[in-house]
Amino acid sequence: MSKERINQKKSKMIKIVITDVDGVLTDGSMYYTKNGDYMRKFNTKDGMGVELLKNENIKTIFLSREKSPIVKKRAEKLKVAKSYLGIKNKVLILPRICKEFDVKLSEIAYIGDDVNDLEIMKKIGFSACPKDGVMQIRKIASYICSLNGGNGAFRELVDVIIASKKNNP
Repeated sequence: MSKERINQKKSKMIKIVITDVDGVLTDGSMYYTKNGDYMRKFNTKDGMGVELLKNENIKTIFLSREKSPIVKKRAEKLKVAKSYLGIKNKVLILPRICKEFDVKLSEIAYIGDDVNDLEIMKKIGFSACPKDGVMQIRKIASYICSLNGGNGAFRELVDVIIASKKNNP
């Protein structure tokens, strides 16, 4: 069976999409003002991706190492199912997510871009990374987006998942 067919089968089972924030929903840049305030840029297409997942009864969860009020605001604006911020060891949150949302690991997709995403990506059903994810992540990802983080990679993953659910191979 081809990798594409295997990935389509895996992505068809997805009930929850967990996304890292910096490097996936943003390009990883942080803009600092002279007062020490900082800003991040989010892509509107990724926001629409959250809405498209909702339309398919697929929940979105933000999972970030950073405890950022900016990310919290973005999660609230998009009305994601849950946001876990300030999580250093991301894989440890999986049992809680499975219990809270009544899902199996095989029904979870995760998109991440850096080494702190490695362990969680090994545990879930379908993993993805932006085109500019680090090499270790690209090596294990079920799907590598054609777009970079902050430039619609999350939306690309959403489109792949939704398309797999609509196709009947």
